[in-house]
Parts: sequence; structure tokens; C-alpha cells
Amino acid sequence: MSDFERPPLTSLITQAQDDINGRLPGADSRLRRSVLGVFAKVWAGLIHGVYGFLAWLAQQLLPDTATGEWLARWASIWGLTRKAATSAAGAITVSGTITSVVPAGTQLQRSDGALFVTGAEVTLAGVTAVVQVTAVVAGAGGITTTGSSLTFVSPVAGVSSSATVNTPGIAAGTDEESDEALRGRLLARIRNPPQGGSKADYEAWALEVAGVTRAWVYPRHSGAGTVGLTFVMDGREDIIPTEDDIAAVVAHVEALMPVTPELLCFAPIPDAIAMTIALTPNTDPVKAAVLAQLEDLFSREAIPAGTISLNKINEAISLAEGETDHTLTIPAAPVVSATGHIARLGTVTWA
Repeated sequence: MSDFERPPLTSLITQAQDDINGRLPGADSRLRRSVLGVFAKVWAGLIHGVYGFLAWLAQQLLPDTATGEWLARWASIWGLTRKAATSAAGAITVSGTITSVVPAGTQLQRSDGALFVTGAEVTLAGVTAVVQVTAVVAGAGGITTTGSSLTFVSPVAGVSSSATVNTPGIAAGTDEESDEALRGRLLARIRNPPQGGSKADYEAWALEVAGVTRAWVYPRHSGAGTVGLTFVMDGREDIIPTEDDIAAVVAHVEALMPVTPELLCFAPIPDAIAMTIALTPNTDPVKAAVLAQLEDLFSREAIPAGTISLNKINEAISLAEGETDHTLTIPAAPVVSATGHIARLGTVTWA
């Protein structure tokens, strides 16, 4: 943080009043309806705004506190760019009469107004057909669960007005990279300069792919000349990457890595950790607060081949708003993940 401190408005008003009184003998700018008092407050307000700008500017002058466009500019100096938002995509099932056509670029909408557009033109060979769609607006807001209903914005001849989202849903949409995430990558880049294929390099390359939030690298994973790489996508409900995600990371990393190593990229295996908690007070709001704290704990502490201590689990429960006491009976020992596995919060039983 910067050492620059913005003076409070009241102090600036007092200072302005003192300056006026000192330069105009006999004047009293503190009188209730004094014109000089109005001047003092106006000037103090203007200077307070200038100090506000200086306080903001002081944050932008260093990469660890910069925000927005300033942070993006700092990142560009080290060759990093903010990861753009990506559009969610998936398949839907439409129904209608045989030989009916769903043209490319046809729009559908969700009940909340979110728009989706069809890909290639599809002709119904039967009473139903599968159509690929992509969210019009990039970002996680386009993610739509399996079984959800979409409605055609304009009628399509011979086709039912509604369609159903197929498994695994309209997925993979990601928001634009946040300042916090970009700053983390920038500081890691500054602290770990590229070394032609070091462990830190592989992690940095993986994190450059949209949606990837954490990555782990294992030199000599399957013997000499191999590099193991696994990662997660914390911005999704299911953080475990899909085959398409793995393919995207492999394509990106292989374009940057040395030609000699063999890259072995894989999804970590999730291990659901069941818990039994006796909670006081045992109310729904407190339970929800506990679950939120535990989810946050696992998102921060769970790593492949890592350990989460019971102390940290108990601490997370204690931090929940409204919790006054609790007893954790399961798990009874620290949560230890095997190589290639990552712990996830499982079913919580309230004793």
C-alpha cells in the first residue's frame, strides 16, 4: 500500500479558514453566513478532489496496487494480457416436422433474456435434431444447465418454439479476467522470470488460458523428459477441466515450451470429503454460512497431493457468521490428497 494519505475534508476546510483569517486581518471565515466561509469550503472541496486523484494515482504507480487499465498496462510491460471473456457454448434439442430447417444465426433466449445463437444450419432428419448454440454475450452468465428451456426469438417454420439444453449444458463461458487474477499472474511473472521451460514457466503458460485459475506442474512426472501438468477452473460450478479444456491448454503450452520435453496434461481426480458437524445454532442461515466458508477453504487450500489440516477446517467453520460453537467428528484426521487427486467438499451431515 502507498504511504500517501488523503487529508479529510474537515481538515482542509479548517486549513482554508485559517489561511483566509491569517491573510485578511479582522476577517472571520468561520461565521455561519460568511462569504469567506463559503469560499473556504468551496476551495477545500476542490483540493479534496485533487487529493483524491493523487490518492488514486498513488495506487496506480506500482503493479501490486494498480487497477483496471493501469494494471493491464503494467502487465503488458511484462508481456501479459488480460484474459478476455469467453462465450458459453453447447447443444440443444429442437423438435418439429421432418425437413424443417433451423438456419444458422437463429437466436434463442433464456427466461431471463440471455440470448444464444445457433451455429451451422440444421435440417431435421426426424422429429428432433441437435443444434449447436453459443451465448451472444461472452461471460459466465451464458452458462445454462442441462434441461433448461430456450425459446426462439422469432418463429422458425415447422419447428417448436422451445428447445431443451442437452447434457452437459451450455458451458465453458468465462468472465473477463479480474484485476486480482491478473495481478497475481503479473507478480508471479516479475518474481519468476522465464527460464526456458522451468516449473514456474509451465504454470504461467497454463494460467494464460481462459478459465484456468490454478495449475500444478510435476517435473519428470513419468520419467526423464516428461512434464506433468494439471489444473482447475475455479470460476465454474465443476472446477475439474473437460477434455476440451485439456486440449486447449495442451495446444497453448506446447506452442511455448521447449521441443524436447513430453507434456502430460491431465485433469485432477476429485475426492469428495464428507463431513459431520454438530453446529450451534443449528439454523439454515448458519449452515449456509458454514458451507460458504468450507467451499472457500477448499478453493484456497485444496491442491493435488496436498493436505488440509483439521485446524483449518475448524477455523473455517468458526468464521461462519452466526456460529457460536461446533464439533467436527468427520473427518477425524487431516485431509490428505494423493498425487493427481484434489479434495472437494462433499456431503455435510449436520449432527
